[in-house]
Amino acid sequence: MLVQHMQRLVHDIMMQTNDFAEMETIMQIFTLELQELPLFRGLSTEEIEKFINHTAAVTKRYEKGSYVLRPYEKNANIGVMVNGLAQVVSEDRLGNATVGHALERGALLGSTSAILSEEYNPTAIEPLTDVLVLWIPYRSLLVAGPKLGRIHGIVMMNLLEAFCKKNLLMMEKLKLLSQKSLRERIILYLLQREKHQRTSKVKVPRRTQLAKELECNRSALTREISLMVEAGILVCQGDFMWLEKDKL
Repeated sequence: MLVQHMQRLVHDIMMQTNDFAEMETIMQIFTLELQELPLFRGLSTEEIEKFINHTAAVTKRYEKGSYVLRPYEKNANIGVMVNGLAQVVSEDRLGNATVGHALERGALLGSTSAILSEEYNPTAIEPLTDVLVLWIPYRSLLVAGPKLGRIHGIVMMNLLEAFCKKNLLMMEKLKLLSQKSLRERIILYLLQREKHQRTSKVKVPRRTQLAKELECNRSALTREISLMVEAGILVCQGDFMWLEKDKL
């Protein structure tokens, strides 16, 4: 029913315009479900279209194994993850890397280098799958207020909320890495993922990626997971793990 309603709505809108660029924008909004992104919460499809047109926002696809952003790279856009999964990787000038938090649909990226300077951005964004990013020129976002009115206010409010959530993710990462033992890290990691995924059965990455996120040796991680399973604390099933909290 929802798909049929959307198709009818797209048809009705297209019947009212002869602008092919506008038609393409409308189809993109529906196809990519941009109206469901946290950044556009509270906006109608027509308002999202107006926002995209006035800010000259564009989408760009990146393949797994490439870079969405490189460390210290100049960047003038704030990105929003539309599809896929990526990770934040902090790199110093010598190339030493530390894996930060994961980026899923709706996450912001590139805001630091867009708002400040590339000198303040030692992080890279690496796709873990093929990803699609909506890039919004920061300067266009700033000056679009008078033309967009309430639309601009709603987007800015959602943007500030996204910045706050991003800070919370960073605090979670610091808390995770401050755990004294690997077992404590695994338990806290799963508890944090439970909250974000809103389920006790947590989907986790493969062991190599999980070891990077926990900043530990892969062999040590595999060994500790096996010990936790034997103790009845942890259950592993394919790409999912969950804790037996009554045995913790």
